Amino acid sequence: MRQERHQQKKRSIWRKVLLLLFLMAAALFAFVYWQYQQGVSKSVERSEKPPVQQEVYEFEGKKDQFGLTNILLLGSDARGKEKSRADTIMIAHYNEDKGTFKLTSIMRDTYVDIPGHDKNKINAAFALGGPELMRQTIKENFDIELQYYAILDFEGFVQLIDEAFPDGVEVNVEKEMSENIGVTLKPGIQKLDGKHLLGYVRFRHDAIGDFGRVNRQQQVVKDVGSQLASIETIPKLPKLVGVVSPYVNTNVDTTDALFMIKDFLSKDRGTLETFRIPVEGTFEDQKISGVGAVLRIDIEKNTEALHQFLQQ
Repeated sequence: MRQERHQQKKRSIWRKVLLLLFLMAAALFAFVYWQYQQGVSKSVERSEKPPVQQEVYEFEGKKDQFGLTNILLLGSDARGKEKSRADTIMIAHYNEDKGTFKLTSIMRDTYVDIPGHDKNKINAAFALGGPELMRQTIKENFDIELQYYAILDFEGFVQLIDEAFPDGVEVNVEKEMSENIGVTLKPGIQKLDGKHLLGYVRFRHDAIGDFGRVNRQQQVVKDVGSQLASIETIPKLPKLVGVVSPYVNTNVDTTDALFMIKDFLSKDRGTLETFRIPVEGTFEDQKISGVGAVLRIDIEKNTEALHQFLQQ
């Protein structure tokens, strides 16, 4: 009899513990969802642009041969149903076991074979067939699989920066910049809001053109990641994801996105390593009739260099 009462008491305690855990989990989920919705609402209210059309794309992605999760990152300024070329092409390489990231930028004028189409600048693949054709193009030319994609309208970048850094992001602007970026930037160390930081990473009208633009983009990703990690960002992640979501089209679900972003902002992840295609000494500038100025590259040397970078 005493043993039976003891067992009943133990069951009662476990029921209370499980109920408490359930209530805590429900409260946490409710808080995360509320923060996310707050971010969505705030972003839409203060933006001058409407949210992007959430088109559902076919994307036959998978992990690559190195066991990495590769995410195709495309920056676009398309409006409405306009089929634009990708202005920015990056690949985030995530090592889940180590919790580390690497970043590859592909210059948009890189001249490659586009499956089912003629040779063209690689950014044309997005206009011709969306992220799936871009995935096929990168696979065919550089032998790398892409598991996910994220297409970010530039307004999402502006909203993220303004929400995460109300006082701006500190940047050393190396020269005066104004042509075709919608703002004027003066040289010197300064804090830039989202609109001016976007202008900074899009500027390409100088002697080094797109090479300087890609360098600035990679440096800003490093700087923003470092500064986000230093301001106790993790509790704010659901709201930040909500701020960006109206202006991003992706096949990464929200839970996975939060998990990967948390790892990216971890102070233990080490230095973000970056890579650029084409690498030095493997390309030449050419003009192709009907296409324009391109970078004709040595595909074999760039593929070998990329694979070495990913295996380090």
